[in-house]
Formats: sequence, structure tokens, C-alpha cells
Amino acid sequence: MADFKTHIATSSVVGAGYGIAGYALLGAPSTCVLSAGLCGLAGTLPDLDSDSGVPVRETMTFASAVVPMLMIDRFQTMGWSHETIVLAGGILYFGVRFGVGALIKRYTVHRGMWHSLPAAAIFGLLAFLICSCDDMTLRLFKTGAVVLGFMVHLILDELWAVDLKKLRLKKSFGTAMKLWGNNRWGNVSVYAKLGFLVLFAIGDPIMMERIGIDDHGVPHVARELLVPPSTDAPSTTRVDNRGETTGTPFDPWDAIPTFKR
Repeated sequence: MADFKTHIATSSVVGAGYGIAGYALLGAPSTCVLSAGLCGLAGTLPDLDSDSGVPVRETMTFASAVVPMLMIDRFQTMGWSHETIVLAGGILYFGVRFGVGALIKRYTVHRGMWHSLPAAAIFGLLAFLICSCDDMTLRLFKTGAVVLGFMVHLILDELWAVDLKKLRLKKSFGTAMKLWGNNRWGNVSVYAKLGFLVLFAIGDPIMMERIGIDDHGVPHVARELLVPPSTDAPSTTRVDNRGETTGTPFDPWDAIPTFKR
């Protein structure tokens, strides 16, 4: 299989090409440079399950510094103060640097489901949720950079599993670009994470706005899906603050609070 230096060098070169193409199409230099870097970093992500400590140490160190900075836009959208954002960034740094790395080392095996197509989708969805911005095109461009870098790693592993000298396939062939592995619990765990992240991505405020569902429309959408209209239901009326009847039908879904992003 390809080593750490080969993976990061190849994904960085591919990321540079991705950034140049993005600049030609989108004309957003800062986003394109960032996406090129994200692609290079994503090329090391599958090897977080490696038995060697180098990929984990280098990748988690870099990710712990990058992730908090990518979250600043979302924190500002949530209306957090400067001090709160700094505190959250510090917590994220230590959480990613030490917590996530320790969990990965404890609960993963090399060439398990961390090397798979659903894992690439998981990291793509994580990038989508972390790289929050109002421009959906730029957001998807950065998400694509992470998926591309991850896929470059998987493709290199499969290419390295082909022995051209002896014209044979090594035992590791097919263990990178796969949809499921031999461990049933690993398969269930990966696809469960993928399902949860899909729900989070769909529920993202910017995504909801993109597909035509605003925050105030959510209760009404839920009402239409869960409570079919009925002509036999008794009519009730609203009561204003003075205790007087307004004559307007009362809708219990309107009592559900809505939140602005």
C-alpha cells in the first residue's frame, strides 16, 4: 500500500488542480485555496485507523487547528459572542486533538470500514456541516474537496494492491473501495453514522432554506405530514390576551416555538 508521504503528496497535487479549476469556474480565490488544502488533508483521513502513530498524530494535529476556524461562521450565525467563540474553539481543539484521536485508535482496525465509500460520504457530510456559509455553491465546493481527497487515498491503496511485476492482485485488493466489510458491527456503525449525518445535513438551516422550507414553515410541514385534514374535527377559536374570543380557528401547531438561525 502507498505510504503516508505518497498519500499526502498525491492528494495535495490533486487538490491544487481542484483549486485551480474552481478558480476558473467560480472566481473565489480564498475558497479555492482553502479547498485545495482541505483536499490535501483529506488524503490522509483513511489512515487514521493505521497501526502507525504518524498518520494519526499529524492529521489530528492539523485538524484540531483547522476545524475550530471553519466553525467560526456557524458560531457567528448562532449569535455567539467573541469570548464564547474563543472558548468553543479551545474546547474543539482539545476535543479533536486528544478525544477523537483516542477514540479512533481504540475502536478502529486498519483497513476496516474507515477505508470505504460510506466513510468518504461521512467525511463529506461532516465537511458540509462544518463549512457553513450562505453561498451553497462554495459550501458544496469545499465539501467536494474533502470527498475528492478521501477518494484519492482509496484509489491509491487499490492501485498499490496490483503487482505489475508478477501480474497478480495482492490480498489487500478490494479492501479500500468497498461498501461493507467483514465485521457486522462495523458495517452497522458506519451506516448508522451516515444516516444521522444525512438527517443533520437536511435539517441544516441553509439547506432547508435552499429547498424552500423556512424555520416558520416547519411546524406546518410536520402538520401536513402527520395530521391529515379532517372535516369532522370540532372547531375551536383563539382567545386573545384579554380573554376575549377572536373568532380565528386555533391551530395547536402554532404553539410550537420556532428558532431563527
